[in-house]
Amino acid sequence: MKEEDLEIVYSKDNLAIEKDESKCISCGYCVKTCRDEVTVARMYEINKSIEPICINCGQCVNMCPTESIHEKFDYLKLKKLLKDKSKIKTVSIAPAVRVAILEEFSDDLGQNSEGKIVTALKKIGFDYVFDITFGADLTIMEEAMELVKRIKNKETLPMFTSCCPAWVKYVEIFYKEFIPNLSTCKSPITMQSTVIKTYFANNKKIKPSEILNVVIAPCTAKKSEIKRKEINRSGCDDTDFVLTTRELALLLKEEAIDLKSLENSKFDSPLGKGSSAGLIFGNSGGVVEAALRTAYYYLTGKNLNKNTIKFNEIRGMKGIKEASVLINNIEIKVAVANGMKNAKILLDKIKNGEATYHFIEVMNCLGGCIAGGGQPKTTLLNLDKTLLARMTGLYKEDDKAKIRFCHENKEIKEIYKDFLSILIVLKQKSYFIQLIKINLIC
Repeated sequence: MKEEDLEIVYSKDNLAIEKDESKCISCGYCVKTCRDEVTVARMYEINKSIEPICINCGQCVNMCPTESIHEKFDYLKLKKLLKDKSKIKTVSIAPAVRVAILEEFSDDLGQNSEGKIVTALKKIGFDYVFDITFGADLTIMEEAMELVKRIKNKETLPMFTSCCPAWVKYVEIFYKEFIPNLSTCKSPITMQSTVIKTYFANNKKIKPSEILNVVIAPCTAKKSEIKRKEINRSGCDDTDFVLTTRELALLLKEEAIDLKSLENSKFDSPLGKGSSAGLIFGNSGGVVEAALRTAYYYLTGKNLNKNTIKFNEIRGMKGIKEASVLINNIEIKVAVANGMKNAKILLDKIKNGEATYHFIEVMNCLGGCIAGGGQPKTTLLNLDKTLLARMTGLYKEDDKAKIRFCHENKEIKEIYKDFLSILIVLKQKSYFIQLIKINLIC
């Protein structure tokens, strides 16, 4: 590694990450991570004609030992706005947050603290606390159907997941030829936020502009994603702020709230707790598994039985995971790229005709959202143990859940019956599409 390559320079226009140069010790961890794990810096070295653009994944943040690199802190702005009584304040929690945030308050690893988080968020001023597993369920309803349609009609395959904004940006910059392969579905966070400022706003008879809508996510890239012009469909910003798991911990500590000591509370409805299929989105392989559960139902009219509901081949920390599923005499081949380095390997194999699949999940962060750029930091020595505990925590919830299929979520059924399907009947199909789809741009 060259002496001049020991630091990353961040643009002031970066929507997710910033750097305090005074704390930088030129250790080179950020450059090594970007080059060797995320492969972004490596791609710019290969193609000198491309102007460097950060994909906002935040893995450099997780590796920075001095806090020189960190997410753009929005929690201080939010702290002031929470006192604005003219606003209805809503917040949604991403799956991976609940099995990680307690690390900021105790030595517990992988404990599901969702009930305590709901209590804490109500204490600091939120009126409604929702679960993004609802948005994940909605994503799978559309994504699984899109997959089935592409297979039946012999349309563009393989279909790639579009949940991870860092991955989407990576494709848009470095592999433009694969843009048509990306699912057209918006991410769970952006779907949920649009639904809050349309469906929820309509039900409560309030204007979208009167809602202060916040998302708590494990991800720094979500801070950038919510600013994409084609995401917002309610007439204003659908998501006003994204706070990382770390930011929420900072906010609670400043408010003298000890998360571990709180009682449990339930999510608010509608947009309350989703299925456990939506919950495992937080793990590498979780999106493919959730989609296969519902795709099987779409193709057969029946649910997978309890002995085959798990797809163990695509679980865990292996870099590239593969599975083949026979549904109605159709062999569906799926793959999971765990981390961007492994995604690049898969992309190059597909380009060279060395591999064929129907459906591929890609998550930028090694382990999935549980290892997002906004999660509590851990030492390299404890990293594997920590990630395994978070992953296991989500799968434990799936094992004991009553509703393990996205299409069996009662509130998902209600939103299709009372809102989304009605839009189509009223010939407002284009508006329906705007709520759930993303127009991918370069």
